[in-house]
Amino acid sequence: MTDYQTSPLHRVRQRAVRAHYDRETVHAILDEALVAHVAFVAEGGPVSMPMFHVRDGESVLVHGSRTSRFMKVLSAGVPLCLTVTLVDGLVLARSAFHHSMNYRSVMVHGIATPVSEDDKPRALNLFTERVKAGRSKEARPANTQELKATQVLRIPLVEVAAKVRDSGPSDDEEDMRLAVWAGVIPVEQRLGEPVAWGAVSPA
Repeated sequence: MTDYQTSPLHRVRQRAVRAHYDRETVHAILDEALVAHVAFVAEGGPVSMPMFHVRDGESVLVHGSRTSRFMKVLSAGVPLCLTVTLVDGLVLARSAFHHSMNYRSVMVHGIATPVSEDDKPRALNLFTERVKAGRSKEARPANTQELKATQVLRIPLVEVAAKVRDSGPSDDEEDMRLAVWAGVIPVEQRLGEPVAWGAVSPA
């Protein structure tokens, strides 16, 4: 896979050695993360919304009520910033200053455009499949009223950068002899046992 040709304005500057612009890394992080935060400036000040998202090739989709401020503002073409973060470990150092986290993150800058009405059912199926593979073939599809009430926005993966930290603590040399435990406590995201909800209608 080729690298994203991210412009200098949106390339990683702080700890640039941790930056990744290859599609494989960016796609993997977006596909694993369950929540994206979408930030934009609206009337009254800045806003950041946590959103369920799904990657659709070279773009990210988010969806919501057509009447919400979020969808109205972004549909109008305001600049936005979408971020996702996966925490992989708590990094405990010998000094308080050098404590950190291991993480994988992606930041996308751009402008969202509404998905066409013809493509909306397919796009919504992607969200359903993201919840559970094969689920779109089991659950009732969105009806006409639900489709009309829902807006799906597409954010292109053009100005995009990933940043990854995956190492141990960076202790100062003079602190290495301190009798303080140092290392990494792994953090994992996992699914629990399913819990049924409501009665199942007889066949």
